[in-house]
Amino acid sequence: MAAETRLTAVLEIGSTGIRLLVAEIAGGGEWRILDRAGKPVALGRDVFISGLISRESFLECLSVLKNFKELLRSWDIKDEDTHVIATSALRAARNRDVFVDRLHQETGFRLSIVEGIEENRLMYLAVRYALKNDLPQFWRANSMIIEVGGGSTEIMLLRRGKMVSAHSLKLGTIFIDQQSRFFLGSTRFQERFLNENVRNTSEFLSSEMDLSYVRTFVVAGSDMRFVADQRGTEFNPHCRIIERDTFIEFVEKIQNYRVEECVQKLHIPFGDAEGFIPGIMVYKRFLERTSATQVVVPSISIREGLLIDLARGVDPELQEEFFSQVIASAVNLGRKYHYDEAHSRHVADLCLVIFDALTREHGMNRRERMMLEVAAILHDVGMFIRSSSHHKHGQYIVSNSEIFGLHREELDLIANVISYHRGALPAPTDIDYIALQREDRILVLKMASILRVADALDRGHSQHIKNIILERRTETLVLHTQGNYDLSLEHRGLEEKADLFQDVFGYKVVLT
Repeated sequence: MAAETRLTAVLEIGSTGIRLLVAEIAGGGEWRILDRAGKPVALGRDVFISGLISRESFLECLSVLKNFKELLRSWDIKDEDTHVIATSALRAARNRDVFVDRLHQETGFRLSIVEGIEENRLMYLAVRYALKNDLPQFWRANSMIIEVGGGSTEIMLLRRGKMVSAHSLKLGTIFIDQQSRFFLGSTRFQERFLNENVRNTSEFLSSEMDLSYVRTFVVAGSDMRFVADQRGTEFNPHCRIIERDTFIEFVEKIQNYRVEECVQKLHIPFGDAEGFIPGIMVYKRFLERTSATQVVVPSISIREGLLIDLARGVDPELQEEFFSQVIASAVNLGRKYHYDEAHSRHVADLCLVIFDALTREHGMNRRERMMLEVAAILHDVGMFIRSSSHHKHGQYIVSNSEIFGLHREELDLIANVISYHRGALPAPTDIDYIALQREDRILVLKMASILRVADALDRGHSQHIKNIILERRTETLVLHTQGNYDLSLEHRGLEEKADLFQDVFGYKVVLT
C-alpha cells in the first residue's frame, strides 16, 4: 500500500524577494519539489534605510502574495498546509506587527517571523540533508556554514561535526550596498568596509574556533548557487563544489562590475544583481581566512529546511541529533568563559538522573529536559566575571548570548534558571522572572529546584558522588549514594538549596 501524501507550500518573505515552493510530502519523511516561483520585492531596502515598511512595499508584497494565493488554489493546497515565514527584513521593521496583521486580513496567510537562530536551525537541516554522508570531512574536521542575505549573515561553526556556535550578524548585502552608495559607489570604500567587518567578525569568532583550522567551507544562498552553476562541478544531486582558487579568481574578475554589468554580462535579474557583488565578496573574504580548498554549495535553502522539518515531524533520531547539537553549542559557550567543565557536566548528569526519576511529578517534556541540561552546563558560567553573585552574572551572559537551536524566549527562561541556582528564591520584585509567561515561570521553578539539588550534590566540585538512586517516601525523597565518602559538604549544600525543591514538589530531600 502506497504511503499517504499531502501537498504543502512554503512561502518565504525575504529582504529582496518573495519565494514559493510547492512540495509533495510522503510518509517516512520523504518529499519532492513540484513547483517553484519567486518575485523580487524591495522590502529590505525600505527597512534598512528607514526602519519601516513603506506603503509602496506593502502593496507590492500584497500583490505578489495574492498572485501566489491564486497559484496555490490551482494546486488545491489547504490553508493549514501553507507555511509563510519572513526573515531579517521583517525582524527589523518597527511596524512589522501591523504589516503581519494587514497581510493576514488581506490574504488569509498566517505569517511567522523567523528569528536568526531559527534560520540557522533550518539552514543546518538543509545542509545536513544536502551533504548526507557523502562528505565525511564535514563530520570529521572543522567546518563553517555561512549564508549572506539581504539583511543579515548567518554563520555556524562546527568542530568535527558538533556545533560550536551559531550567530546571526547584522551584515547584509543591502546594508553594504547602502554604505557604498553613501560614498558615491566607491569600490575602494566597499573593499575597506568589508575588510574591517570581516576582520572584526573573524576575531570575534576566533574566540570560539580558530578559522584558520576550518577545512570545510559550506555556503548557502542564491548568489553562491549561481556561481556554483557557472564554475562548480556536481558533487551529488543536491550539492556542487567550487575549487578555492577558481572561486577567488571569479570574484576578482567581476568584483568591479556595476549592477548593470551584472545584468548584461552575467544575466542576473536586476533585483538579485544589486546585492550580488557585495555578497560574493563577503564569502571570498571569509574563505581566505580558512584553510578550506573547496567551497561546498548546497542547492537548497531554508525553505527546503522547513520542508524537511515538516516532513520528518517528530522524528526521534533527528530530534536527538538536534538536541546533541544544542548541548554541544552550550558546552562551547561555557568553554569560551573558561567554566569548570568537569563540575558543570557532572551537575548536568545528576540533573538528568533526577529529571528521569521524577517524570510523574514534574510533567516536563523532552525539549525541556534538554533546556535543563543547558542550564546545568552553564550554571557557573558567571564565575568568569566574578565569583560573588556569579548566578546573576551567569544570567546576564546567557541572556545576551546565542546558542544554536534555542529561541530568545528559551534563552531567557534558561537564564532565569541559572539566576536561581543559588541564593534567594524568586520574588515578585524580580523583573526578569515576572516578565516571563506564567507557564514559563512554573518551568523555571521546576528546573531551578532540580538544579539546586544537583549542584548541592557536588558542593566540593570533586564529583565523588558518581551515582544516586532515588527512593520516594511519603514526604521524603531519599538520595542513596554509593561508596564511602565524607558527605558533610553535600549535606550542608542540601540544607541551603533544597528548600525550593520541597516547595515545588512537596518532598524533603535526604542524602544517605
